[in-house]
Formats: sequence, C-alpha cells, structure tokens
Amino acid sequence: MAKRFLSLIAFIVMIGLACNLPFVNGAPATSAPVPPPGVPPVLATFPTSAVDATATASPVPILHIITPSDKAPASGPFVYDVDSSGTAPEKRAPYGDSYDIDRFERPFLQDMTYVQNLDIVTFDLTKDDTWYYISISLVGSDPNDTHGINYGIEVDLNRDGFGDYLIWAQPPYTPPWSTTNVKVFSDQNHDTGGLSGEKSDAPIQGNGYETLVFDGNSGQGTANDPDLAWVRVNAGRYATVQFAFKRSLIGSSFMLGVLADAGLKDPGKFDYNDRFTEAEAGSPVKDKQYYPLKALYEVDNTCLEAFGFKANGFEPKLCPREEPKPQKTPSACQPPPYCVAPFYFWFGEPECTCVSVPG
Repeated sequence: MAKRFLSLIAFIVMIGLACNLPFVNGAPATSAPVPPPGVPPVLATFPTSAVDATATASPVPILHIITPSDKAPASGPFVYDVDSSGTAPEKRAPYGDSYDIDRFERPFLQDMTYVQNLDIVTFDLTKDDTWYYISISLVGSDPNDTHGINYGIEVDLNRDGFGDYLIWAQPPYTPPWSTTNVKVFSDQNHDTGGLSGEKSDAPIQGNGYETLVFDGNSGQGTANDPDLAWVRVNAGRYATVQFAFKRSLIGSSFMLGVLADAGLKDPGKFDYNDRFTEAEAGSPVKDKQYYPLKALYEVDNTCLEAFGFKANGFEPKLCPREEPKPQKTPSACQPPPYCVAPFYFWFGEPECTCVSVPG
C-alpha cells in the first residue's frame, strides 16, 4: 500500500515538472538569441532624458569676492568724439573718419543707415582705490538694440600705437554690474598695430588680440581673477555704457580709447585699418573718393587719451591738443606816465614817441 502511495506522489511531481519544460502545448519556449561568435551583444538603451538627468552636471557658479561700487566716482574730464547724428539724414559722417591713422566714424550700416547706439559722444575715466571706471556716452540710449553691439576699451601701455589690452563686452547688458559676457584680451606678439603702429599697412595678416586674459562667463583666462572686469548700462547721463576693471591690470600710466562695434566684432583682426585698404573699406564722408562704406562698417572708435603722464604730442593715435596761444612779450616801447590825452599824444611802435598837443 505504501509503495502505491509513493508512486502516486512521484507521478504528480513529474506532471508538475512537465509544465515547465521548453515544449508545452507544442510551442517552443522563447529565449534571447545568442549572437554569433565575434559579434558584440546589443545593449539596452534608455531614454535620453533619463541619461541627461544623471550625466549632465550643473554649471559651477562663479563666486565673486569684490564688486565695483554702485556709486562710481563723479565724471572726469570728457574726451569728445565726432557726433554724426546731425548729418545722418544725409547718409554721411560730417568728418572724423581718418582711415590711415585708425580713426573710424562709421556708425552706419553698409547702406549708410544711421545707428545711434553705435555713435560715441564722449568718454571719461575715474577711479577709486581698486577700480578704473570708464563711462561711455552714446547718441542713443539702448545698448541692447537689435544690432548686437559690442563695446570695448583699448589700452596702450607703451605709448607706441600698439594696443596691449582690449576689454570687450557683448550683449545682453544689464543695469546692475555683471561680468557675464565680458572678456579681456591681450596682444602678446605686438601686432595689433600692424607694422607701423598707427598708419594703415593693409593688407596684412596677424592675430591681433590673441590671448584670453579673462572670461566672465567661464572664469577662464590667464588672469585667474573672477572679478577682473565688469560692465553695466544706463548708469547715468554720461554713462550709457560703463566699464569697471581693476587698476592692477594696467597700472597707473597708459593711453586709452573706447569703441563700439557691430560689424566685424573680431579682436583677432585689430587694427581693422591694417586688414583692408581704404578702397576696400569705403568711407562715410561724401566728399571722399571711396564713399560709401564697403567692407568696414558699423564701427566707431575714439582717439587715445593720455592718463598718468604728460603727453609730448607725438604719441601715435593721441587725441588732438589745443594749440597753445602765443604769449605776447611786453614791449619796451611804453608811454611815460605824463603822456596822457588831451595834452599829449603817444606814437606807438616803431616811433615810441610822446608829443605834446599844440594848444
């Protein structure tokens, strides 16, 4: 009897195992295909969003240690530039574009349409213990207009016409101080002025401001200083665009000018008058033979002003100086005290004679 019971149990177990065999109801079991030798297996893929969520790291914020003052020092002496708004309806600059010496008055599109936010009126420099502040006044009031205007500062440390630093900002700009979209470049191989420093040597090649010193977006650059240069807009009547940068960057003696550029916008091609001949660049002045503008347009720059030293007048790109008025040397030919009308008459040079008037 016990043997029959054990046989029955064994039969039931065999039936249960049969349900898990590869062939049930005549259908083969499904299994993953085995790839042929030498062919790697296909790995499972995941939705891109799932991968990005874990693999993409958030950008590391740039931590600032020191910020320029919200109340920059009062305006310094103004350096003036040509204002083309008066002649803009005639599609021309009044004057001020001296191509051979790297002076551009070209706040115009190639078809000579005027862009008032490119037109520089004045700039000035002030300072405190840490910062230089450069304020640029424009004819217009919207540095964030649709033309995408870059504003910049060129610094010449050696007074030789070759720029040493370019502080360069691009839109969008904000009223609060920001390092975003501000870069500082330097010229390490002394070629920003072409061959002569001031005169046009076109057409020549060079790499202009080739070295990145500071990048406010990434914190990169040779300066290793996250606070080196800042920009803001509409800070005051004479500060449509205002820069602040550390005095330690350039020292206390230099030449400096400003520019607005919505055309080439390429620090590696400075100076622009060494890239194109004047015939290729065109002219904004109607009585010039190369009018109108051609390859070089939408750019306005200023002369370079001397700061921290007394200019001798021969520095390349120096802002014009007023001619000193001649001092009149006192003449030895002077009337004596008694030579007074109506009884006496004084004959000046060359006679130098006092005579009595006949009674």
